[in-house]
Amino acid sequence: MSHTAHIRSHRKPRRSASKLAMRAGVASGVFGSLAVAGASASANAAEPVTQTLELPTLTADLAAQVAQSADATQQAAANYQLQAERDAAAAKAAKQAKADLAAAKEAEAKKKAEARKKAAEAARKAAAERASRTTERTVLATPASVSTTTTSTSTATGSAAAVVSFVKAQVGKAYVSGATGPSAYDCSGLVQTAFKQVGISLPRVSQNQSTAGTQVSLSNLQPGDILYWGGAGSAYHVGVYVGNGMFVGAQNSSTGVVERPLSYDPPSGAVRVL
Repeated sequence: MSHTAHIRSHRKPRRSASKLAMRAGVASGVFGSLAVAGASASANAAEPVTQTLELPTLTADLAAQVAQSADATQQAAANYQLQAERDAAAAKAAKQAKADLAAAKEAEAKKKAEARKKAAEAARKAAAERASRTTERTVLATPASVSTTTTSTSTATGSAAAVVSFVKAQVGKAYVSGATGPSAYDCSGLVQTAFKQVGISLPRVSQNQSTAGTQVSLSNLQPGDILYWGGAGSAYHVGVYVGNGMFVGAQNSSTGVVERPLSYDPPSGAVRVL
């Protein structure tokens, strides 16, 4: 037997393959866990850096949104103000239109009232003239007495004959207010034009013609005398006495220039200018 046979070897005995594989797997697991932990730690360690880098971007976006919101608010306020101004202008225009309409209605009512007042005044004057005419007729002589008491010459001579001839020649022509011939006349226009034929200038209106000569009584009429209806100086109608109890005058628009007996419309008085 060798003298070394009982000496223990200092070399470690070989491990079996299975134990080595197990240990390798454990080690692999440990290292894998360490790798995962390291990666996780690295990720956790890097996260604050990522947040720090993104913070300025988020702040800029927020500022832009705030600015946009402020612009939108300002624009909305401007729109509200513009709408309020438009509403106020529309209300003012409506109020003014209403006031104008009221003023127009008031003016129209005033105009109608004035027209009614003028119509009533005209009717009153016409009634007064008719009443005055009726009163004058009651104090005049009857047609028979007029014809019997007239002692004047029935045949005109000289200038009177020319006046009578002229007015008779106008019988049948039209009555037009303000007309002085040759195709139409009013009452004073006929008388004025007739006496112009013999060189006598008379006033234009009946009121003045009724005082243009010497007053004569209706019982002493002569051809060529001017007859008037109404008061002397306020006469509303005139004509020319043509003899034989007849007169010629431009009566109205219905009859025109006519020759009528004194009884047809007894005059109030007469004046003589020839």
